Amino acid sequence: MAHPPRKVWRALTEPQLLERWLRMPNDIKPVVGHRFELLADPVPAVGFEGGPVACEVLAVEPERLLSISWGPEWTVTWRLEPEGRGTRLFLSHEGFDLDDEFQRMSRRIMGGGWRTGVPKALARVLDEMAD
Repeated sequence: MAHPPRKVWRALTEPQLLERWLRMPNDIKPVVGHRFELLADPVPAVGFEGGPVACEVLAVEPERLLSISWGPEWTVTWRLEPEGRGTRLFLSHEGFDLDDEFQRMSRRIMGGGWRTGVPKALARVLDEMAD
């Protein structure tokens, strides 16, 4: 990302900013143990009806690491590393049971989004944010 870690961190941890690029209303707080919901759209391809996804903040290192539970099975972790005047942002989304058809399809669909649409949306929000 062509922005410093403090700015990327804000986009990951401020509810209004997170919603702008993830497109899911939420009430996240970067506090370990904070429970919140992501309001997800339906995904008919995998039989997901949409609605709230229960999440919990699992780990926080300001401007360095944010890890959350995403529903009952998955963990999403963002790791930020300063690089020049920008930030290298790493994402891991773990916990998929690849023997389960729903989980396999979910991993494929979400993985595609994490690699393509989400980075573009996040970059756009970062570009629009004031320093």
